[in-house]
Amino acid sequence: MFALFQLSAPASASAPKREFYEIRIYHVTGKAQEERMENYLKNAYLPALHRAGIKSVGVFKPVESDTTFGKRIYVLTPLKSLDQLAKLPQTLNKDKAYQTAGKDYIDSEFKDPAYARYETIIMQAFAGMPQHQKPALDGPRSERVYELRSYESPSEKRYLNKVKMFNTGGEIGIFNKLGFNAVFYGEVLSGRRMPNLMYMTTFANKASRDEHWKAFSNDPDWGKLKDVAEYKDNMNKLEMFFLRPTEYSDI
Repeated sequence: MFALFQLSAPASASAPKREFYEIRIYHVTGKAQEERMENYLKNAYLPALHRAGIKSVGVFKPVESDTTFGKRIYVLTPLKSLDQLAKLPQTLNKDKAYQTAGKDYIDSEFKDPAYARYETIIMQAFAGMPQHQKPALDGPRSERVYELRSYESPSEKRYLNKVKMFNTGGEIGIFNKLGFNAVFYGEVLSGRRMPNLMYMTTFANKASRDEHWKAFSNDPDWGKLKDVAEYKDNMNKLEMFFLRPTEYSDI
């Protein structure tokens, strides 16, 4: 077990404060809504968040082979606090440049809305990775694969134990060792499925993604960790979402 614990980053009194994350999933019904939303995000929303001090915002769309391709847009916003999230509507309302650039979205007509619906997931960063990271990837964005994973647990106790497996059990350390380029790990505070954790790993392309997960499955430290009795039966549902970053995404 010693080697597993060594893979986790040591605790420090000067460790950065844990971020919060909002994932907003816009559902769109066709190409016109998709283009309208992208124009809003690129030219109004992201610039406004940058002016508000939120420098890195991720915008992603499903890969072409996904059944939701052309139907969803994912927006990941890292935040310093929940208060920053709560005040964001007021901040946008006071931003004149945002109001001008986002007018088509803001004033969309009843019979011609900018989107069909959106859902929001609120998370707090894991203690083992308190701040998000931009992935170190080469190659065209059009080939990159960002894998967003959602792990649901059958109870709060088992959920907390799965989080512990990442933080102090050594699972984050294994991902780091194998070069998974994780953007974030988050404890879901509010979402449509609870209890739940989510995280995002990134790869240059689909082949790289498959190679990394094969290496993970064969990793001796993972082999030891997954057999630890304490961490058995901590999750009962896994969902994977394969995404690509838009050309204007900060992440």
